[in-house]
Amino acid sequence: MRSEGTSGGQFDEPFTSTTLDTTIWFPHYLPAWSSRDATRASYRLDGSALTLDVPVDHPVWCPGDHTPPLRVSGIQSGNWSGPVGTPFGQQRFREGQLVREEQERFEGWLPAGGRVAIRARMSLSPRSMAALWMSGFEDDPEQLRCGEICVFEIFGNALAGGGEPSAEVGVGIKAFRDPALTQDFAAPRVPIDVTGFHTYAVDWDADEAVFTVDDQVVRRCPRPPTYPLQLMLAVFDFPEWSVGDDDHLVPELVVDSVAGR
Repeated sequence: MRSEGTSGGQFDEPFTSTTLDTTIWFPHYLPAWSSRDATRASYRLDGSALTLDVPVDHPVWCPGDHTPPLRVSGIQSGNWSGPVGTPFGQQRFREGQLVREEQERFEGWLPAGGRVAIRARMSLSPRSMAALWMSGFEDDPEQLRCGEICVFEIFGNALAGGGEPSAEVGVGIKAFRDPALTQDFAAPRVPIDVTGFHTYAVDWDADEAVFTVDDQVVRRCPRPPTYPLQLMLAVFDFPEWSVGDDDHLVPELVVDSVAGR
C-alpha cells in the first residue's frame, strides 16, 4: 500500500498476497544491461511472505560481461533506461557499458528520506549473499545521482555458527560515481542468527543515516543521498566461490515485510 503516489510517502508491503504487486515491484534485476527474459527473478508468495531464491538451473547474469560471475534473483521498486546502444541506465558496472534492451520508465516506490525497514530471514552458504539496498533512480545522467544506501548486505562466508551465531552485516553509503557523496561502508559483526527473522532498518535525512538491527544502532553515516532512491531486494549466488560439492545448494531470502515512511 502506498499513500502518496510513486515518489515516496507512507509505504507498507506485508506480502500477504499470493501474487506480486507489480505496481510497486519489478521482478527483474537491472535488465537494461541484459534483457527482461534473462533477468527474471525466481520467487514465490504463499500469502505470508515473499521468498526469493536462486535455483540450481538459474542463469548467470550478464555472462562474460560481469566479474565475478553471479546468479541473482531480485525485485526492484524502479526501472528505466535510454535507448539501445546508449550508456543511459541504472547501476552501470563498467566503463563503456551500453543498453542492450530499452526499458520503460517504472516508478513503484522511490523514497528520498525517512525510514525503510525490512523483516527477513535467509538461508546462505559460503558462496551466496542477500541484500536490501537503495540506489539512485539515476534518470538524469548529468547529475550523477547514482549513490546507494545499503540497509543490509550479508555474505554466507561471513557467518559464525555454533553456540553463539553472528553475522557481519554490511551497512552504509556507497558513493560510486556521485562526487557529492563520501564512501562510508562497513560490516560490523552483529550477534544474530540470520536463519531467524530480524528487522534491518535505516532512518535518514540530509544530515545522517542511522542503521539498526532489531532496533539496535549498528552504524551512523553523515550526509547520505536524499534524491529519489529505488529499493533493490535480492539474493545472489557466486559460482566461482564453489568448493566443489555445493552446486546443489539453493540460497533463499524470505521477506515478511518491507515498510517505510
